[in-house]
Amino acid sequence: MENEVRSSKRRAAPALLQLKIELEWIEPVIWRRFVVPETLTLGKLHDVIQVVMGWENCHLHEFDIAGGRYGISDPEFEWEEETVRSERRVRLVTALRGKKSFRYIYDFGDHWEHRIKVEKVLPPDPAFESVLCLAGANACPPEDVGGSSAYMNFVEAISDPEHRDHDDIMEWFAGPFDPAAFDLEDVKLRLRRIKL
Repeated sequence: MENEVRSSKRRAAPALLQLKIELEWIEPVIWRRFVVPETLTLGKLHDVIQVVMGWENCHLHEFDIAGGRYGISDPEFEWEEETVRSERRVRLVTALRGKKSFRYIYDFGDHWEHRIKVEKVLPPDPAFESVLCLAGANACPPEDVGGSSAYMNFVEAISDPEHRDHDDIMEWFAGPFDPAAFDLEDVKLRLRRIKL
């Protein structure tokens, strides 16, 4: 009887969502495909996006989902009629309200806009313990590079020693950069640190 009571109190495993995220206005496309539980909070989804994309979590961000704005409120950026709701307790499935795509903006200065699509709804898996990254392509831009057009100039300049900005870019970045790099195994390892 006691075991029956315990098992009835256990929550059913949530459905899983296969998501694809793409960074807008960059060619070739920087993208990742990953799986999360539908009950993941938007705050945790932010943590996941930072890892899968390769960002360093140095800037403000915001989700735009089904007409709602979610993030961490910042009075300097608030408009009276456009309040940002806290992301901490809002679950992805609740925010989606049946929608299949949404936006995530990171770094309001550089304005990195990401488009996220729900590609598949997968059945619950009681053994699912951490977010799973399935695939991806191309490196995340460096933090504070200046946005999409500045990133394209950065890639050209760092790749061409004859480029007029090459020396300045090399001094600022201080290291090699491969725009085609993506290390799936490293991403998987870092995702294991995020508690669901």
